[in-house]
Order: sequence, then structure tokens, then C-alpha cells
Amino acid sequence: MCDLHDHHEHETPQNTSGPRISRRRIVQMLGAAGVTTAAMTAQADPAMAAAADAPEAIGAAYEPPEGLAKDSPAKSAALDWIGANSSRITGLNEEIWEHAELSLREWNSSLAEAGFLERAGFDVKFGTAGFPTAFTATYSYGSGGPTLGFSGEYDALPGLSQSKGVGHHDPREYIHDPFTPSYGPGHGCGHSALGTAAAAAAAAVAQAAKQHKLPVTVKFFGSTAEETLIGKTYAVSKGVYEGLDAFLDWHPSTANATGWGTTNAMTAVTFTFLGVAGHGGTPLGNKSALDAAVMMATMSEFLREENMAPSARLHWVINNGGDIPNVTPEIAEISYYVREGSTERVQVLLDKVIAISEAAAQASQTKVRHRITSACWNQLPSRSFAELLHDNMRQIGPPKFTDEAQALAKELQKSLGLPEAGMHDKIGELKPPDPVFLGGGSTDVADISWNVPTVSMGAALAPIGGKFHTWSTAACAAAAPGQAAVLAAAKYLAATAVDLITQPERLKAIKDEFKDRTKDVEWKTAIPDGYEPPMYEPPEWFLKKTGQKWPPSNITWPPKRVVSQEKFSSLGPELEPQK
Repeated sequence: MCDLHDHHEHETPQNTSGPRISRRRIVQMLGAAGVTTAAMTAQADPAMAAAADAPEAIGAAYEPPEGLAKDSPAKSAALDWIGANSSRITGLNEEIWEHAELSLREWNSSLAEAGFLERAGFDVKFGTAGFPTAFTATYSYGSGGPTLGFSGEYDALPGLSQSKGVGHHDPREYIHDPFTPSYGPGHGCGHSALGTAAAAAAAAVAQAAKQHKLPVTVKFFGSTAEETLIGKTYAVSKGVYEGLDAFLDWHPSTANATGWGTTNAMTAVTFTFLGVAGHGGTPLGNKSALDAAVMMATMSEFLREENMAPSARLHWVINNGGDIPNVTPEIAEISYYVREGSTERVQVLLDKVIAISEAAAQASQTKVRHRITSACWNQLPSRSFAELLHDNMRQIGPPKFTDEAQALAKELQKSLGLPEAGMHDKIGELKPPDPVFLGGGSTDVADISWNVPTVSMGAALAPIGGKFHTWSTAACAAAAPGQAAVLAAAKYLAATAVDLITQPERLKAIKDEFKDRTKDVEWKTAIPDGYEPPMYEPPEWFLKKTGQKWPPSNITWPPKRVVSQEKFSSLGPELEPQK
């Protein structure tokens, strides 16, 4: 997304913590021609150029400014509210973690998050952009104040079930099957914590504004399907985020840091091959859709040497490859995430992947179709916003990890073969992005960032050296490490939001930078014309509870069936009997 969520999919925007890559090392990795190509591409591609920073911001001389974040009675009230409601906040994280619901099906998780905000005085409306589990929660006090947005996610990942607080792989939900054993879903990207901390921050800002009579509108966007990068990209295209002055985002991480780097743009695409089924013992004339998918996967690997820059990423999985060896698979599907530094560069790589699918279909005598399931831009950074957030993080300090949290982190690191360094208990240094973008995760927050000034940050939820989209992150998300991260992230977001209300000059500087960065770029959704977002039909009880009707007006229901009409392959005329 959450792969932002590699969630991102979800790393904090480029190089916000850890060792930085020197210019010499970049030249060694890319070669002089590579650096030249990157510079030329930035000039030719306005989106990449806008996401790059000014030359004076790059180099060892940069010192992050201090004194941007100001103490105020309203900020103290917001932070105090988080402290006073810590058990409710951590309880919400645990509740959503227990549900572990997959993208587009977060029935209980969305209701839990919406209920938390309703109790804090927000007006909640479900069905944002037609998605049943997406909602918009709004709180307003007075008039004339800024409109601030917060981002909430709550979807889990398949196959990452893990017992809470256990330092070795121990799936909480094990699915027994004599042929295909598997694990249930789990919060291996920490979205239970993500949505909880953002909701807590939004509620804290609302309470502080009311207490100190500060005009503001706080909008919280409960977003579905971040892990598939569907929810926000489509919602942005429908104008859901219009009217905001600033947008605050965070994602669980292995460090406590922010920055103003960019992310990869991405297109998600699924290829469906259609053949003819038949008995595996008499295969002549059958047409195997699985053969086509395997050929496509193999051929696409040959793109890596000569067709993929260091900023590119290409991942695939065969979603459907058949059920039993003695039935030739008539339908097979393979899905790709195609990533690059901008939407234009994604399209170049995507065209090559599509050409490979057509070659695989021709070679296997099958038919192929493809559908785009999501597409997002690279993120537009905000230096001034990151500097303000970093100053708040520095003043508040790192998450308060208990001995229990550190012990779990070290046990997990031991299980994973990592140095037993525990949790990151410092605030990462704020550094400029590297001069050459070397790629990374993607996020559907990126599309928001081209429409409203946006900041992102990470708080340590998983151990140092760990990775997201793993069972080990699920072990931490609602255990001691994750609960400390939730409270810290809520404070960082709330404090920064209050500064935007009490210091109009800070908000103006952020908006001025945004205007300057976007002056030569016209954002247009990367989602193709005629796109209908994928959806699952909600249970009746959910529709009734949220006051929705099915289907929404923006999709065709039921979806068109995918049925093979292919014929057996001809082997040519019958052979004459031997004489």
C-alpha cells in the first residue's frame, strides 16, 4: 500500500532514519550515466521534479530548525486527553487487532473506529466514495478556522495470523487442510494501531479546540483497503478530500522518524488467462491457463536486468492456479504490483508487462485479459510540514517502551536471526532525502498529497531490523511495543495539528510550499477511465447498522462473470495407420 503499508507499502517517506547513502555510493551503484539519467528524468517528468527537493536542502550542512513547535494551553489539553484516555485508546487498538479483517471487508473494525469517534463528538457517515466500510467523521467548532484531515486504516493482511506478544512464529488462526494448510489474516502491517492513533489524535484535537474555543474543523477519513491501495486513490478521484488545509498521516515503523522524501508510484494489475480444462491423464488438446501464468511469471523476471531502474519494483503472485493436478486449469490469474518513481515511468514498465502477458497467451494458446485494480502516484513531500512534525516529536520524546516491550522485541529478533537490539527508543534525525531516488514502497496517501499539503511519519511498533508484512509485526501490533507506539503517534499528530491551529503562520508556510511544488504539475488520477472499484457485498446486519443500501451506485452488481469459451487445441489431421 500496506506493502506504504512493503504499507505501505508503508515506509516513512524515503530515508528518514538509519544510515544514509553517500553520493559516492550512489554513483557506484548507478554509474555516472545512471545519475545523469535520473537528473534528466526529473527534468522531463514534472511529478518527479516536484517531489525532488531544492539543491540547497541536500547535503551535510542541513540542520533541522528548532522552536517551530510551540507550547500552548490547547496543546497541553490535547496531550492530556490522550493520557487520560490511554486505556480506551489501547483498547481500540486491541479490538481491531482481534478482528483482523481483510481489505474491503473490515465490518467490525470500521464500526469500532467510528464508534470511538462518535463518542468523542464526531458526526459519522458511512459509505465514503461508495465503499461500505469507509466513513468520514467530522467535528467542527466555531467558524473561520482551518480544516485538518487525519487518515485512518484498519485492514489486515492474509496469512499473517500470529499470537499476540509471542516471540516465535505461532499462528493464532491455523487453517487445517490436508492439501493446503494455511494461516488466517493478521495485522502484519500494524493498521490496527494506525487507525487507532489517528482517531485518538483527531479526538484529542477536537476536545482541545472545544475547551479553548479554537475554531477548527477536524475530519477523520476511515479508509478501506489500504493494503491493496484502493480506498484512498478512488476516493481522491471522487473529490472526497477537497476543502482540506492540511492532512496528517502516520504509519507504524521500526523507527521514530519523519522526513520529506517521496515514494513509488504504483499500478496493480491482474491478468486472467482462459484455457480449456481436461483430464490430466489425457492432456492432448487441453489448454492450460496455469502454463500461461507460469510462462508470464518467468518472462517478466527477464525484465529486471535491462528494463528496470533502481527505482523500479516488480512483484507478482499467482492468485489462482488450479485445484488438483489431474484437472488442467481452465482459468488462472496472476497479479502484479508495478512500481516506479512516477506514474509516467510506471506506465512504461506496465506496457512491457502487458506485452509479456500477450506473448504468454499466444505461446499457450490461451486467451488473456487484464484489469487494473488500483493505481497511485508517488508522494509529494512537504519539507516545512516535516520540520514542524519533527520538532514536536523531538519535544515529546520517543515512545515509552516497557521492559516487556523490549524483551518481546529481542525475542523476535532472535527468532528472525537479527541482532538483539530491541525497540528504537530515540527520535530519528531529520535529514534531507537522498539526491537520487532508489525506490521503495507505495501508499494511497500519495494521491492525497498532490491535492492537499500532507505530512507522514513513523513510530516504532516493530523491532529494529524487522520488516512489515510479517507475522512478527502482528505479534507486536497490539502487544506492549504496539501500545506504546499508538500513544506516542497520537501525541505527535495531535501536537502538530494544534500548532497548525494556534500558529497560522506555520500553516501558511506549509500551504505556500505546496503551491510552489505543484505549480507545474496538474494532478490527474492514475486510475483508468471507466474504472469500477472492487467490492464485497456486506452482510445485512452491517448495512442496517450503518444505514447503507446495496449496491452503491458506482459499481455494476453482480459483476460480469468470467467464463472461458475456449476450444480444445487442434493437433492437426489424423495420422494415417502404419502399413
